[in-house]
Amino acid sequence: MVKLNLLLLGLLVLCALAVVSARHQARKLFMTLQAEQARAREFDTDWGRLQLEISTWLMHNRVEEVARDRLQMSEPEGRIYVLKLGARP
Repeated sequence: MVKLNLLLLGLLVLCALAVVSARHQARKLFMTLQAEQARAREFDTDWGRLQLEISTWLMHNRVEEVARDRLQMSEPEGRIYVLKLGARP
């Protein structure tokens, strides 16, 4: 009977250690999950900011300003030009 009690006590201690170990690992994994979720939120914020920046750069006024100032382009004088891409005469 004493051997059975000692065996059961040993199993109880092992089970208790397994529970403690599992909880510790679960806490570590939860902390890692929270950190990754925070990074995902930062990436979403950056993505939104970059989308706004792209839409700003592609605005018609901005494109016209860059063409005029940086590339020294100007509008044609009174003539209408039609460009047909891919067609050969």
